[in-house]
Amino acid sequence: MDAIAFIFARGDSKGLPGKNIKLLNGKPLVGWAIEQAMAVQSIRRVIVSTDSEVIAEISREYGAEVPFIRPIEMATDRSPEWMAWKHGLTYLKDTEGKLPTAMISVPATAPLRLSLDIENCMQEYEKGDADTVITVTDAHRNPYFNMVAKNSDGTVGLVNSIQSDITRRQDAPKVFDMATVCYVIDPKFVFTHKSIFEGRVKSVHVPPERAIDIDTLMDFQIAECLMKIREEKQ
Repeated sequence: MDAIAFIFARGDSKGLPGKNIKLLNGKPLVGWAIEQAMAVQSIRRVIVSTDSEVIAEISREYGAEVPFIRPIEMATDRSPEWMAWKHGLTYLKDTEGKLPTAMISVPATAPLRLSLDIENCMQEYEKGDADTVITVTDAHRNPYFNMVAKNSDGTVGLVNSIQSDITRRQDAPKVFDMATVCYVIDPKFVFTHKSIFEGRVKSVHVPPERAIDIDTLMDFQIAECLMKIREEKQ
């Protein structure tokens, strides 16, 4: 499989300013992602797509390629990441004359992942019959049991009331949280669709302690605690 990894790391972050270069255990989040992707031998190139010269410089220090600076209009908090995926793949098509067989997205916001998690996603993709492979983890809430939404009259009700007779969490249908650990996707699919769920999606399970997604300061503090626990066990 011809696989190329991208790390999409924009400079602006409202939830946690400077998030992608914030130091976790002495290493910027983007640095963790780069090293984890580079540790996977079957990944041919690791490219960082960013609108920030600061992130670009740090990324190069950690060994990633930064062959372009992403246009600002593709790096706002309202810009769909799908646009950045297309932009990165278009660069590959223009410079290499072809698309890879797989694009791996390795978000900088999941620094507790292992390279093994990326490898597992790639192996699942290689089995075929999937346009995209995502990661999932154990759900903290279940829409059939303990997730509610507000009604127009100010009351609340279950998000999914189809099986409202469920009275125990154990009886609710099994659901999962999507994780941002890794995405493996068919590049051709990106150019012909607008969402991963327009195609066939398979998943790889990742334990909660490796699936933390940093978006806020509290997320970052949780990651620090989990990283400390991991180090103490080594």
